[in-house]
Amino acid sequence: MSLHVPSLSMMADSNTMEAHGSTNHSSVPCGGDRTIRFLANFHPTIWGDYFIENYPLPSNLQKSEACIEKRREELKVEVMNLLKNANDYLQEMELIDILQRLGVAYHFEKKIDEILSQIFKKHMEDDDLHAVALRFRLLRQHGYNMPADVFIKFKEVDGSFKATLRNDVKGLLSLYEAAYLGIPEDNLLDEALNFAKLHLKSMESHMKTPLAVRVLDAFELPLHRRTRRLEAKNYISIYQQDDRRINVVLELAKLDFHILQSIHREEVRSISMWWKALGLAKKLTFCRDRVVEGYFWILGVYFEPHYSRARIYLTKVLALLSIMDDIYDTYGIAQELQAFTEVIQRWDIEAADQLDEVYKLYFFNLYNVFKEFEDELAKEGNFYRVEYLKESVKELSRAYLEEVKWRDEGYVPPLKEYLNVSQISSVLVALSCASFVGMGEEATKEAFDWVTSFPRIIKSGCLICRLLDDVASNEFEHERKHVSSAVHCYIKEHGTSVQEAYEKLRGMIEDEWKIMNQEYLCMTTMPMSLIRPIINLTRMAETVYKKCDSYTHSSSMMKDYIISLLVEPISF
Repeated sequence: MSLHVPSLSMMADSNTMEAHGSTNHSSVPCGGDRTIRFLANFHPTIWGDYFIENYPLPSNLQKSEACIEKRREELKVEVMNLLKNANDYLQEMELIDILQRLGVAYHFEKKIDEILSQIFKKHMEDDDLHAVALRFRLLRQHGYNMPADVFIKFKEVDGSFKATLRNDVKGLLSLYEAAYLGIPEDNLLDEALNFAKLHLKSMESHMKTPLAVRVLDAFELPLHRRTRRLEAKNYISIYQQDDRRINVVLELAKLDFHILQSIHREEVRSISMWWKALGLAKKLTFCRDRVVEGYFWILGVYFEPHYSRARIYLTKVLALLSIMDDIYDTYGIAQELQAFTEVIQRWDIEAADQLDEVYKLYFFNLYNVFKEFEDELAKEGNFYRVEYLKESVKELSRAYLEEVKWRDEGYVPPLKEYLNVSQISSVLVALSCASFVGMGEEATKEAFDWVTSFPRIIKSGCLICRLLDDVASNEFEHERKHVSSAVHCYIKEHGTSVQEAYEKLRGMIEDEWKIMNQEYLCMTTMPMSLIRPIINLTRMAETVYKKCDSYTHSSSMMKDYIISLLVEPISF
């Protein structure tokens, strides 16, 4: 199939680029009042109406969708039988791992939970590193507090890992992936990670495909931190090269990806039409027009069909909060933003009428979209959910305003003070609350009380997102007047180089991941369906900010991700 994806040059004419700011990111006048504003030269959308006009998704088979659905149901029965009839616990675990990587484990959640519960209860003596590490990782992934001392048997008396393990590529890779499920007191896993990394790197050039590809992927981003949809698409291509592959599992994965891609394409089309009708991106040309990128972000939070409404709600919230971020960050001045923030705190549509046009336009749209949520949810008796979301947005606006004051005063706070505010402005608090709004009945009032109480697991997610973002976008933001980042705060406070600051902040990110893992293991009363979106929001930050801020600068890496999941059909 020929992919006619719009290029950046096709989508941006000179007038649009001029509206997005000056070429050197300096302060420029904006509007007739000659007010000095600090525009960021964001590139225009690279997608335009692509997902509106290129629909439905072209099929690469001459089969009807009904035939594909029917075949998927037959394959689900066959794969369920494989789970039921596995010869031993290692075969069960390897099949579960494959189903998770391929993105189809959601069809078998009840059976997988049953198998892992039985495995956790059994006392197992196994001297195979791969088996022990895989068991440890799968159980911790599912909330079982598997102790790290299961790896002691692989150490010598002097505390070093056994020399016989150094050439066990499969075992070392499993150990490497397991180590990322560590919690703060798991020092043994820190040693295991270093040991596995050292010896995997030493064998890198001698490995055979597909194991070599898996090792390189693990070095790029460990499995525990990867986005599930991207991993599914990637692992399908790896698994089909595996001589030990189970063909019915592979076929199920491909058909399921095709079916879900059709659902996701319809959703992104619907959201693109909503965004176009809203017209904010056309009127507020200083903002990032990233609604498709926002949908990709939310696709990483939950991809399953039954979360369709939740995805649409959350994407709309993200799109609106992205505009709010740019209003505070690149457009507004302190006096205007003070009045704007007060209107948000009051949530008063009449008071908004007194604001300047940009702020009035934005608040009217925010107000109306949230009112639409309320009207829809009222039919289920769940309109109260939006009140929690409003409070989260109010808190976010207060954090943004505080950062504006720092920017205008040229104030570089100590890192702790900075993070107290900027962890809120990372938006993950508001998005965590918003992720519950469109969900089913598991999102109870008690769940909203919990998610808005700023629990430690969300604080860790916020800190990870903030630090990843600050490290990734440090150079770009430094080119214009902008609130100091964690990088600047650390350098000023400790007198270090930029590189030393990066290393320190990356170390803090690792520490927060361990705390998040620990908190996850403690969530024994909260449904996992409510915890996973929070962890997945954090995983998406690892994907989006891995090498740069690919949400803001979305014409390369982010574009490739979106093409992979929403444009390219899977080959059967």
